[in-house]
Amino acid sequence: MKEDFVFVDEVVPGIRWDAKYATWDNFTGKPVDGYLANRIVGTRRLCAALEKAQEKAESLGFGLLLWDGYRPQRAVDCFLRWSQQPEDGRTKPRHYPNIERSGMFDLGYVAARSGHSRGSTVDLTLYVLATGELAPMGGDHDLMDSISHHGAKGITEVEAANRQHLCSIMEACGFRSYACEWWHYTLKAEPFPHTYFDFPIT
Repeated sequence: MKEDFVFVDEVVPGIRWDAKYATWDNFTGKPVDGYLANRIVGTRRLCAALEKAQEKAESLGFGLLLWDGYRPQRAVDCFLRWSQQPEDGRTKPRHYPNIERSGMFDLGYVAARSGHSRGSTVDLTLYVLATGELAPMGGDHDLMDSISHHGAKGITEVEAANRQHLCSIMEACGFRSYACEWWHYTLKAEPFPHTYFDFPIT
């Protein structure tokens, strides 16, 4: 692993994770290039901010569940190749029901140069500490649809409140949100703002 990068769970005790791109449960329908282990990697500065975010979440009765952190450039390249392949319908209903897969990049749901590859961006959600259940958010990870946007219409009051809880927690701890995805946050003071890494997660 590159210097200054760590496994998040080794630095932020108690944080939960489910590295979707290391599994078959993602919009490509199979494990993605560069994800050889179901672990979340990030910079040390990212982990310090996440530790503060976890403390804030706990004060509200929530925990943090991470879906993605550092993303190798080879994974982004894999997404681009996948978007150019013929539609097979396997993941469309769940992940991009109202757009064509070829439009993911143009619409801003996937980037050819992803902030994730710089090591200080995370995809995450909240879970309820008392039950361990995921907090309802009005849509799952990587639902590429307008309902995933901040301020989206068509979600319940509880879902909107939970999105706002997550946003408030993350912004208070030095992150900025991304308008199209309620789960996506980037550290404002990221240590490698212009470097896109490609080492695999092993």
